[in-house]
Amino acid sequence: MKRLGFLLAVFAAGWLFPPGILAADNAAQPAAEKSSAEKGGAMTAGVVKKVDKAAGKVTISHEPSAYPGMEKKMTMVFRVKDPAMLEQLKEGDKINFLVEKVNGKFTVMRFEPAK
Repeated sequence: MKRLGFLLAVFAAGWLFPPGILAADNAAQPAAEKSSAEKGGAMTAGVVKKVDKAAGKVTISHEPSAYPGMEKKMTMVFRVKDPAMLEQLKEGDKINFLVEKVNGKFTVMRFEPAK
């Protein structure tokens, strides 16, 4: 009987408090803007087409990505997490990059040279 009571209590707790409901970072970030790491964290292959240091943006022709809005091969303009990142990029660089939506804008969070 004790076992049945315990199982009912566990079931009720799971029903009242679904996983993640108490996680502060989940409540602060809308589901549509989860980080790339939470979506699998796969980097996307691309080629730098233009670096605009004044605007803090980089234009990248990229391969299809699992990230929503980037499912097709295309060329896009991205913001960068840190403007200093633009100092390391030049036109023609082949890179792998990780993107997230920050304030509704596609933003390159990190990159590495393609191998």
